[in-house]
Parts: sequence; structure tokens; C-alpha cells
Amino acid sequence: MLATLKKYARLVHFPHTVFAMPFALIGYFLAVRYTGFDGWVLLKVLVCMVLARNAAMGFNRWSDRDIDAANPRTAAREIPRGVISPRRALAFVIFNALLFVAVASWINPRCGMLSPVALVVILGYSLTKRFTLLCHLFLGLALAIAPSGAYLAVTGTLTQVPIVLSAMVLTWSAGFDIIYSLQDLDFDRAHRLHSMPARLGAPASLALSAGLHLITAFLVLWLNFAFGNHALTRLGTVLFIGLLLYQHLLVTPRKLGRIGMAFGTLNGIASLCYAVFIIAGFYGTC
Repeated sequence: MLATLKKYARLVHFPHTVFAMPFALIGYFLAVRYTGFDGWVLLKVLVCMVLARNAAMGFNRWSDRDIDAANPRTAAREIPRGVISPRRALAFVIFNALLFVAVASWINPRCGMLSPVALVVILGYSLTKRFTLLCHLFLGLALAIAPSGAYLAVTGTLTQVPIVLSAMVLTWSAGFDIIYSLQDLDFDRAHRLHSMPARLGAPASLALSAGLHLITAFLVLWLNFAFGNHALTRLGTVLFIGLLLYQHLLVTPRKLGRIGMAFGTLNGIASLCYAVFIIAGFYGTC
């Protein structure tokens, strides 16, 4: 049983939950400032986050199984290696998707009504690389659902601040996905897959990523004041923007071998640090 769970955890690359989960927590704790803490709702939000990501990543691995098998970088993934069959992977996706809708409906009627829309976005992203250069923005949109969804779970409605927070997540994740896609530049061109690096090349793609992250930095600064401009929120803001800047100093057209560190390590640290200091700032008075 444990071995099977490990296989599926590797299938969905569970550690990458760190990209969206911290922002869902920010959305939740932002909302409870107005409604009061409810641990039961928090648990359901966390469960929804895990289920949605399981469905999204499982579908990505299932839909891309032939592409992954042909790409040396991804040929060792679970489906190409035969560790998990395509049929079982699809069953895993369906199970998580249905359970996600059920738990979202349990939270409140509006979350239940919008949960199929969220699934269309987070699953549909995996197909976009086949027909549009905007695939990176679709990934950003998929991750951007997290903070607004958590806020909606608590309040049943949306306001300006969680929407701006989602916009920040969209530009941030789209920007780092462009950097990540540089690893497959030649492969995407050879197989006629759509991505900014395949169309624009490395220098222009890095410039576009930097432009998106410049927008991210502006939104982070706006959010600092919306969150109260406490010392802790300022510290979280500075750390997040600093790590964004370092990411672009680390990866250059001549230093693409550092993409793994920039994508996984720096963005993971950035999201965790930002969430810790912003949430702590909600309860600070300095």
C-alpha cells in the first residue's frame, strides 16, 4: 500500500504542491480576518488543493505520456517507464476530480458550482502546448485559482485583494514556467509543440519572463499595502522580490544549466517565505 502511494506521489510530483499551496493559505487567512478562524473549513480547503493538484498533474502525465516517452528529459516518468499504466493514471485523475467536486460542494454551494470550471482550467492547461504559445499563461491561471478559491471557500464571495493576489500568482508562475520550458526548446521545435522558448529563443524568452516578473513585483508591492504594510509583510515582500531578481541573475542564455535550481528551489523558497511572513503579518501590529 505504501509503495503504491509513493508511486502516485511521484506521478504527480507532490513536492511541487509548494507552488500553489502557500498562496491558498494566504487566501484563507486573509478571509478569516473578517469571518473568524474555522479549522474545519481550512481542512476542506487543504483537501481540495491536494485533490485538484492530483487531478491536474495526473492528467498532465496521462495526456503527455507519448510526448514524455519521446523526450529524454521526461522518459523516466512513471507512465513511460510502465510503473503506472495509462488506464490506472486516468482512473486516478477521475477519482481525484470527482472527490474534488464533492468536497468543494461540501464547503459551500458557490464553490461546488464553480468547481467544474476550475477543473476545466487546471486540466485543460495540459493540452494548450499543442496549439498555443499562451500555454504558460494557462498554467499561471491554473495556479492562480488557489488563493481566490480559498478566499471564496471562507466568505462565499470575492473582493479586490484576493483577485489581485491571484493575478500576482498568474504572472509569477507564467514567468517561471517560461524559464522551465527552456529545457525543452529544441525538443519542442522538433516536435512542433508550442512554447515561448520554441518560438522566440532563449534571450527573448528570458526577457519576456523578466517582464512578467516585473508585473509580479508591482502587484506584490501593491499587496503589501493592501495587507497592512506591517514589518512582517514588508519583509515577505522584499524577500519574494529579491528571490525573483536572483532567479533572473542566475539563469541567462549562457547559463541554462541552472534552470533546475531557479525553477524548483528558488520559487519554492519564495512562495513559502512569502506565505509565512504575510500570514504572520496579518496578526502583527508592528
